[in-house]
Amino acid sequence: MNPVARLRSSSRTPFLQVVKTAVAVVAAVLLCRVLIDGPFPTFAAIAALLVVQPSINQSFVKGLERSAGVVLGVVLATGFHLLLGDTVWVVLLVIVLAILIAWALRLTPTSATQVGISGMLVLTAGVVTPNYSADRILETVLGAVVALAVNAAIVPPVLLGPAHLAVARLARDTAGAFERIAIGLTEGWDQDRWHEALLQARALRQQHARAEASLTAARESLTMNPRGGRHRRILDEDIAVAEHLRVLVTRATGMTRAIHDNTAPDLRADPVVGSIATEVARIAVEVRALGARVAASEATATTSVTSADLTDTAEDPGPALTAPLEVIRPNSRHWVLIGALLEDIRRIREELLGEDD
Repeated sequence: MNPVARLRSSSRTPFLQVVKTAVAVVAAVLLCRVLIDGPFPTFAAIAALLVVQPSINQSFVKGLERSAGVVLGVVLATGFHLLLGDTVWVVLLVIVLAILIAWALRLTPTSATQVGISGMLVLTAGVVTPNYSADRILETVLGAVVALAVNAAIVPPVLLGPAHLAVARLARDTAGAFERIAIGLTEGWDQDRWHEALLQARALRQQHARAEASLTAARESLTMNPRGGRHRRILDEDIAVAEHLRVLVTRATGMTRAIHDNTAPDLRADPVVGSIATEVARIAVEVRALGARVAASEATATTSVTSADLTDTAEDPGPALTAPLEVIRPNSRHWVLIGALLEDIRRIREELLGEDD
């Protein structure tokens, strides 16, 4: 890969965040010029640049990390300046000690970097006095507070949309995996067709991981966010649905793998296999309906999706495995596969209806 290409991100930072960063820097600098008599408030500008983040909670954490690093760095630099002066060797010594102290205290990368940078800036900026050091700490705190306030005041981000869409798509694709199982059992697919279905089912695991990451980002964006409100309830519903889908994805993958490994030309001739295909098709309908409810819940803000009401609509054909399947005489060749599929269906039914094992 071209090394220069690594300098570019795969996606742009939202333009609103760019605007908020610029507003925070300008406001922090102007406020410090009014309150603090001294040179250009570099520490305030740096703090404002770093603290404006995609979410308010992230801004708060960055503000704490930045402030803690600056306090340690300024105190360390001031102490060594009063003891040893401000020669090149003292500056290097402060930087090395800052690195070691950050390592010993297990500081986050942001705080660890700020300790050394702040110490170096203090020693190289000019005459160091206790008042000078205190002003630099005050600058940092003001810059962080201003950035946090700007991020909270100017349309604080809500990242619920991508998470909501990811969960709805996961439900749709999980339903597709069950539909493939039902069709494959009915049509008597060969090994190659089941191999393709297995690859698609396995891909659901990565899709579920991406949905979980989107939910985590959404939860992060709502923390300390005054715009949270009803979004928190919708997010809780999406998290509950994603937890159900985690189990369903595992079951769909396991069923597909079992059939892939044990399929035979005469499998479809067993009457129990036809009944299993019917029940799996019903499961697919319910999971697809669940995905449709998830997609509609953000617009209506009235749908509550829980394990107890996943089958609570008039158009729902009924819960999976609506009647017990009877196996009068076990198939002498495929009884292991049939038993495994029946057990998977039972567990899926429990998951959909919220029943105990």
